[in-house]
Amino acid sequence: MGATAIACCLALLAWSLAAPAAPAAPAAAGAPAAGAATGSAPGARTLGTRAGNRIAASGNALAACELRLERAPNGLPVMAVVGASFTAGTGPGNAALSWAVLLARTLGWNAVVDGVPGAGYVRAGAGHQGPVARLLAGEDLRALGPGLVIVQAGHDDSGVPASLERQRVGQVISAIRAAAPRARIALLTVFAAQSGPDAALSLVNDAIIAAARAAGPHVIVMNPLGGGWRFQRAARGGLHPSAAGDAWIAAKVAATLRAHGVAPAAGRGAVICDSGAGRGPRSPRLQ
Repeated sequence: MGATAIACCLALLAWSLAAPAAPAAPAAAGAPAAGAATGSAPGARTLGTRAGNRIAASGNALAACELRLERAPNGLPVMAVVGASFTAGTGPGNAALSWAVLLARTLGWNAVVDGVPGAGYVRAGAGHQGPVARLLAGEDLRALGPGLVIVQAGHDDSGVPASLERQRVGQVISAIRAAAPRARIALLTVFAAQSGPDAALSLVNDAIIAAARAAGPHVIVMNPLGGGWRFQRAARGGLHPSAAGDAWIAAKVAATLRAHGVAPAAGRGAVICDSGAGRGPRSPRLQ
């Protein structure tokens, strides 16, 4: 399939999923993330640096960072991550401390990270910027050529019919395969509050896992709900992780990926393009 055809397919899929069948979760105000990049696109705000990594803010700066990564590759493998508020850095209140950014640092891979609070496979999330199919289309996987694509979503699809959830997950996996046929695909499923899940969350989680299994054995499934993941939370009994909790999640994901043959890179100077700093206020009630 040609690049133009694939781009069109992704755009059409994202457009078709933009209007969810169930009511979208409302966005709420929270603490804005501190923001963005050293040596990145003009206008990006400084998020911080570590071990030569550079993090760029969202909007034009994110696009500029990704474009630079595509045009001037540094020889490192590339990962693409989309997700909801865990990916956006809600909890620590800083996109640079999200599990996704910490994972990229741990692996030493180039990364493009886009997290939108409230986004799911069906729900559009904050500012109607999702669902995740739209976020993936915005990352332009065909041009990026990632070796790994991770989708973190599910909590905010609570109440969505299981059949619809399975359908949307299957469509996302198919779109990733069409745009990035060499990429490993990993799904990070439902997170629940420390008090535990309700029946609706469990149904969504089961639907995501069923769709992943139907897509084939090569889809990596990480199941926080079923696996009993225990990590430090930003608030007692709450949903979102603290900075230490995000670090725990990143380590857990890295270990799972290594078990599936996804190894850290040998080089240095990975570029991390992260939208989180430019999304505006974070909602402590959205994942």
